[in-house]
Amino acid sequence: MNALLVIDAQNTLLQSGDFRKEVSVIRKMVNDFKSSGSPVIVMRHVSEEEHHSFYREEAGSQLPPALQESADYIIEKRTPSAFFQTSLDQLLQTLDIKHVFITGFNIEYCCLFTAVAAFDRGYEVTLIEDATSTVNTDETYEMPGLDIRNFISSILNRSDVIEVVEYEKYLTAQMAR
Repeated sequence: MNALLVIDAQNTLLQSGDFRKEVSVIRKMVNDFKSSGSPVIVMRHVSEEEHHSFYREEAGSQLPPALQESADYIIEKRTPSAFFQTSLDQLLQTLDIKHVFITGFNIEYCCLFTAVAAFDRGYEVTLIEDATSTVNTDETYEMPGLDIRNFISSILNRSDVIEVVEYEKYLTAQMAR
């Protein structure tokens, strides 16, 4: 069985740039999983520190209402990995999930760490490239011209253990099954 992981699609990140395309693809993925009866698991990054952008009481750390309503499960996390000190692995085992599909933010942190951790735990992993993004830029890393999403996707794909596809390729594969 498959599960969709939506990583940190929280207000503070979504309001930090123009992510309409990525959010649109995430919505399509959510609809696909809901219609097939597969679980949608939303990860919410939280902090107990009042000055932190993910402080649990701030509006920025909240999930958009539509995503919150679509979630079958919402799990809070405090590190880039959705598995570290959370109930995610136990939930996936309980649901007999074998394959996780990853979408969300920030690709170079939480999506990357979660993908690797999922693989290390024996799950098949697919990252939907155009359903991920980051608030960071080439300037953040002092690497002019760096396309962060493309760079991280290439690393994961070249690992030969984590599949990276665009939504259209995912959709074509699903239709073929």
